[in-house]
Formats: sequence, C-alpha cells, structure tokens
Amino acid sequence: MLPRPKHDISRKRISRNTLQVLYRLHEAGHDVFIVGGGVRDLLLGRSPKDFDIATSAHPEEIKALFRNSRIIGRRFRLVHVFYGREIIEIATFRGKGEDSEQCKTSGMILRDNVYGTQEDDAWRRDFTVNALYYNIADFSVIDYCGGLHDLSERKIRLIGDVRKRFHEDPVRMLRAVRLAVKLGFEIEKDTREPIPELAGLIQNVPPARLFHELNKLLMEGYASQVFPELRKFGLFAVMFPYTEKYLEDENSIYYKLIEIALKQTDLRLEQGRSLNPAFLLAVLLWPIVQDNLVHFQAEGMHLYPALSAAIRKVLDDQRVHVSMPQRHAIMMREIWNLQYRLQSSCNPKAKKLITNPRYRAAYDFLELRYQAGEPLESVYIWWTEFAAGSKDQREAMVKASLKDGARKGRKRRKKKPRKPKDNPEVSSDE
Repeated sequence: MLPRPKHDISRKRISRNTLQVLYRLHEAGHDVFIVGGGVRDLLLGRSPKDFDIATSAHPEEIKALFRNSRIIGRRFRLVHVFYGREIIEIATFRGKGEDSEQCKTSGMILRDNVYGTQEDDAWRRDFTVNALYYNIADFSVIDYCGGLHDLSERKIRLIGDVRKRFHEDPVRMLRAVRLAVKLGFEIEKDTREPIPELAGLIQNVPPARLFHELNKLLMEGYASQVFPELRKFGLFAVMFPYTEKYLEDENSIYYKLIEIALKQTDLRLEQGRSLNPAFLLAVLLWPIVQDNLVHFQAEGMHLYPALSAAIRKVLDDQRVHVSMPQRHAIMMREIWNLQYRLQSSCNPKAKKLITNPRYRAAYDFLELRYQAGEPLESVYIWWTEFAAGSKDQREAMVKASLKDGARKGRKRRKKKPRKPKDNPEVSSDE
C-alpha cells in the first residue's frame, strides 16, 4: 500500500461525477476504489481519459443507488452510470471462479460472472500497471501485483500465466502493444515472447469486437507507432491478411500510402480535428480494391461494374476478420468510387462532384495517393485549382477539360485508297 503522503494523486484531478459515485457507494457501506488506467495515469502525471470503479457492491445494489444507471454485459456484468456524455463504469470485484468460467475449446472465456474479494479482482486484471487501486476512504494506493514497481521500471507485464491469459482473451496481445506505445513503455520479456506464436488466436475474437479494439489502436493519436509494432508481432497480418502481402516492400507505394495516412491521422488528432475511422480503413484496403478491379476488368467487365464487384468482394472478405459498421462500409465505398470519377480525363460533372458530401474525403484520399507516389500529379493539380477557383474559372476549366477529352478521344479516320480511273477505250477508228 502507498499512503497518501507518498503519492501525488489529488481529488482535484478526478472528475466531479466520479467522486460523486465513489462517495455514494462508500456512504452506503461498500468498499469502492478507482482502478486501472485512471490510477496509472494519475500516478504518471497524465490526464486520464476516463475513470473505472471497482466495488464490493453487486450490480443490483449499484443500480438501486443510481437511477441514472444501467446494467450491461454478458461475459461480465457491469453498471454504467450516465452523467450526460460522461459514463462512469462500475464493476463488482471479480473472483477466481475458474470452475465456473464458460470457455471455448480455444480457452477464451465467454462468461465470468463470479464475484470475489479485492485481491481476487487484482489478480484477474490484465497488466500489473492496470491493477492499482485508489481508495477513496483513506486516499491510499493499493498494489497486489507489483504494478508500482513496473510503473517505475516502465514495463508492461501480464499478470499470471502469460500463455493461459492470452488464450483466455487474445485481445490482451493488442492491448499490450497499444499500452506500450501509448505510455512509451517496454513490453516485458516473458509477456512479449509468446505473442508472435499466439497471434493467430486473434482469429477467435468476434470481428465486431476487433473493430472496437482497432479503433483504440488507430484513433488515439499514435497510429503511426502502433502500426509497425503490430506488424512486428504478426498481429496486423491476422486482422488484415489481404493487405499484409502488399507490405513486404517498405519502399512500395502502398506501404508509403499507409505510412503517410497514419502520420496524418496522428497529426489531425493532435490538432483536435475529427477523423472518421472509415477513411483509414479505406486506405488499408485500397491495394486489394485495385487488384480486384484489374481482375474483373480482365474478365471483360467495364470499369464501374468491375469496380462495384471489386469493392463488394473486398468488404465481404474483410468482414470475416475485422467487421465494421455499415455506415463505415458505405463511406469507404463512396471514397473508392469517387477516386475513378476524379481521375476521369474530362470532368463534365465536376461542379456536381465538388458538392458531393464525400468529395473532401475523396480529395484527401487522392492527395495521399499522389504523395505516396502514384502518377496523379495532373489530376491532383486540376482538382486543387478547381476547388480554389471562382465560378467563372471553374466553368472555363470544365470547358477546357471537355475539349481536351474530345480531342484525345477523337479517332482519325483512315482514308481509303482511291481506285485508279479506268483508261478510256481507244476508238477503233484511230
């Protein structure tokens, strides 16, 4: 235990709503603590994104104390307390309960509604640095698993038998990578070594849950650092097997495209600008779209029917590994379709295209492709100038584009050779 004088966690750095939940549970006679990343980040001097609470109270007891709450979860029941947009997550201490765990043959835990003591709960958590408890009763920090030591050593260490814990929940491999990159820590040797061998276990995770984890990996401001780590451990290849084969050459256009996109994603998030995950997914799957397009065109399909078929196949194949909400799939489809409309040699519908809700995303995508080395300079410059031009300038550019397109498309007619005229018959009189 670390008493209050030996740490600098202040209640001023804890959200008002979190404190309200803590005090209400404490006053009702329950043991209650902030646990996990919130305590870890406070000790590191960082600002926690949110606060999770662990308590001796059972879900029904918690719900009885908070009208603005809801019990959720099947694998392990939790309570969410709602304060506007802020959600406080409360979990009852988990017990050992190994005989009660329902598992797949792969070892993954499906249901785990077994309650226990605070110490039981600590040993059931994933990493030592996430098994620290802040006690609202006396403001101390409680550590059962050596988290304070690993925090000082800047290590990410899995609690318990590493192989067993990865089999129980393969997502822990992704979390180890994400946490190490986010905090600038090193994954401890015993935790790190089995990951390449066990990476295939990710296939046992529901695709929809993997999408949720992928968002955390790529949409928290350090995607460009996470990406090479995922590839190093073989985790990216499991989630995006069709993309991985295009990334063997790190000097390739496709590798550069992804690298640039991830760096710009981090920059946008650092600047507080919004970004839709669908845009990054469109980047990650772009090489497969192009390859499938070539395949369908080789079978005799025209451009746009072939493109529709290619997109459909790519999305269907990828959903098996990492699922995505339909709204994201629609946006990806629109971005990809617009690439070929933007690349058209003549742009009679340019004025309409630029008002398309997805135009800006499609233009940004085109710019990334150009920066990565695709031969799109003239197309990129044309659309950049068109977007910046006045109404008259746009009209002139469209007319010039149509004229140029007509000139290129006009075929020269081959002149048929003239038939020689027959010689006039010579009169017999001559």
